[in-house]
Amino acid sequence: MLTRRQFARTAAAGVGLAIARSVLPAGEPPRRASKYIDMHTHVGTVWNGHKELTPADLVHWMDEHDVEKSIVLPLTSPESSSFLCLTEAALAAAREFPDRLISFCSIDPRTSVVGGVKGFESIIRRYVDQGAKGFGEHKVGLDFDDPLMMQIYEVCEKIGIPLLFHMDAIRGKDKPGLPRLAHALATFPKLKFIGHGPGWWASISGETRASDLGGYPKGSVKPGGAIDRLMDTFPNVYGDLSAGSGAGALSRDPVFGRKFLIRRQDRILFGTDYLEPGQAVPQFQVLDSLKLPADVQRKVFRENAERLLKRTG
Repeated sequence: MLTRRQFARTAAAGVGLAIARSVLPAGEPPRRASKYIDMHTHVGTVWNGHKELTPADLVHWMDEHDVEKSIVLPLTSPESSSFLCLTEAALAAAREFPDRLISFCSIDPRTSVVGGVKGFESIIRRYVDQGAKGFGEHKVGLDFDDPLMMQIYEVCEKIGIPLLFHMDAIRGKDKPGLPRLAHALATFPKLKFIGHGPGWWASISGETRASDLGGYPKGSVKPGGAIDRLMDTFPNVYGDLSAGSGAGALSRDPVFGRKFLIRRQDRILFGTDYLEPGQAVPQFQVLDSLKLPADVQRKVFRENAERLLKRTG
């Protein structure tokens, strides 16, 4: 007899196969999703009023959008979401769909642990031993380089896993020019930081104001933004194109956005922040409209993620 989880997994695979068969010529085998690796998704219920997204729901959506693999990110800080999405659920999703889903891990740096930094290391190593390939979504209501935050960065650098962070006016807080992020990048040069969120993507433009770090600025992008400057200075910082902030950073000034992606083609990662059934995802249309060269598409859509994740084993 099938368990409930086995039935959901089998049903999801069957639905994906049926969709593939419906759009292929008779006798032609279904094509495996292969265009994208999505660096930013969640499972469970993230916000009050949202519908639950099960791992099977996520894989079904991936099949519809040619996404081969997705990173499942926990949310473990009280400011991060209405409902906590624990590492254990992300790990379980990756076990359920091992060829499609990859788990990261997370722990709030304000958590009570025994042993300080060594205590955090023991917890994060346990998650890595269970299959976690990175840390995040790091979405914490502290300054970006708060001493508690720096403890997490120290552990991730020591273990050798990348860290995906959220930055805005409430979580992972910084100032125009991102000096706190620069401090962390300089302190932990072997840690790969992956930037996401309004505070990060507003900084694509020069002359960014403090109010921009918590919103979605419109209009043309001015050269000299903090992202370009940091990428020139620090080889250990990357960008995740997910959510409205990532799509908006490109669509607010498509000419600049296209040049930016070509210029930073080795440091940008495709992502969506898909977290609810039926959610609109602007990334596909925005990226298609930019008509990037094929080699840049391959890097941004999947190869940069493959390279980053391969380093974690």
